[in-house]
Amino acid sequence: MIPVESRAALPSFPKAVLNADSVVYGVIAAAGLAFRWLCRSQVSTLPPWAPWDFSWVEFLSVWLAAWWFIRGLALTAAPAEWPGLPRRICFFAGLFVIYAVLETRFEYLAEHQFLFNRMQHVALHHLGPLLIAVAWPGATLKRGMPAPLRRVVEHPLVSSVVRILQQPVLAAVLFVGLFFFWLIPSVHFRAMINPALYALMNWSMAIDGILFWCLVLDPRRSPSARASFGARAALAIAVMFPQILGGAMIAFNPHDLYLFYDLCGRIYPALGAHYDQAIGGLIVWIPPAMMSVLALLLVLTMLRRVEESEADDENADADGARMVVHARAWTG
Repeated sequence: MIPVESRAALPSFPKAVLNADSVVYGVIAAAGLAFRWLCRSQVSTLPPWAPWDFSWVEFLSVWLAAWWFIRGLALTAAPAEWPGLPRRICFFAGLFVIYAVLETRFEYLAEHQFLFNRMQHVALHHLGPLLIAVAWPGATLKRGMPAPLRRVVEHPLVSSVVRILQQPVLAAVLFVGLFFFWLIPSVHFRAMINPALYALMNWSMAIDGILFWCLVLDPRRSPSARASFGARAALAIAVMFPQILGGAMIAFNPHDLYLFYDLCGRIYPALGAHYDQAIGGLIVWIPPAMMSVLALLLVLTMLRRVEESEADDENADADGARMVVHARAWTG
């Protein structure tokens, strides 16, 4: 918490947010307890937006992140220094995407149909993390976290691990490798029948996706960013081709690779194993490739903005002297 004298200088909205801190934590805890009880005793009566298989880790991760972001905005010195509205929308949209495929009835679909399982992983590994990375929420989130957790996040050991995982070549290998590791038929089967492995599979998708897209969509110029704009553009395109190839191999494979869905029972049995697998392969193939192209465009846009900002700074520093140089270039 910030000192009382500092709070007094903040607008009414930040004061209201900070004063509601303990209330919000209580509401989140109460909602979690209610969902946990309902999912154990009244699951058949729950609406589609309620959790299918409640997880404290998934529930708290999303809701606390949302609150810490709001709290971080409140602790920002002035609303003019807030992330822009599009970035704020992207952050909450990314959280919503991740929450929707993990803590709603969609998870039941993902456990009983291959194409929905692929939608879940594309959302966890690509769409949700990409939206969060576009928001670039790290500074705001850390500002809103409780001080002990912020010290853990800023610990040199954590920073070192993140730095290693975001080495460009390793990040690209992990991004593609993890996605297809869980699609190895024998590995996928074991993950789907083992709750601990299933949770590990989903969380590895989300964490790896956030690390990769935050590396690629870092709005800063190197060396503040871990890679140059050229390297980030190359990364966005490099991961596209293995995903296209892997998706095509799944879509056009004549054999039923994922027997789990026959054993557990498909939610739509009329859609046979062949068509389910073909559609799942197309989901692996097309949406991730489109997001790689989108990421490339975003990287180029960020490069243009950085160059324009630097040019504006140079103009401000040189002022009239810069105009004289331009005149000489034209007049000789």
